[in-house]
Order: sequence, then C-alpha cells, then structure tokens
Amino acid sequence: MEDLILVSFGAYFKSLRISKGLSQEQLALKADLDRTYISGIERGKRNVSLINIVKLAEALELPPKQLLDFKFKE
Repeated sequence: MEDLILVSFGAYFKSLRISKGLSQEQLALKADLDRTYISGIERGKRNVSLINIVKLAEALELPPKQLLDFKFKE
C-alpha cells in the first residue's frame, strides 16, 4: 500500500509541475533540491519530508496542502 501511495503522489506531483510549465531541473532549482530528487518523487521512489513539501509548494507557487490533495486506489 505504501508503494501505491508514493506512486499516486508522484503522478499527481508531476501533473502539477507540468501544469506550471516547469521542467524537473527548473523546479529543482526553484526549490533548492536536486533534479534526481524530483525524478524520484515522480517515479514513486521518494517519501517526501514535510520540509521538502513546503519547499516544493513554494516553488510551484501553491499552498502546501494542495500537494497532498491527491487520490489513490487501495
């Protein structure tokens, strides 16, 4: 189930990034994170910390709670 949550979050996160017209590298620079970290999130390989959720939300110019507004199937 944990993998499903991470994969679902990653797909949602990627859709947010694309809707803002940002590449992984651009988002990583804005959030002060590594591009491979962004890739790992989008592939469901990273469990994102609260601090990084805030950094990513600020870089996407969204409220942090919007990053957690994703759906997943059990």
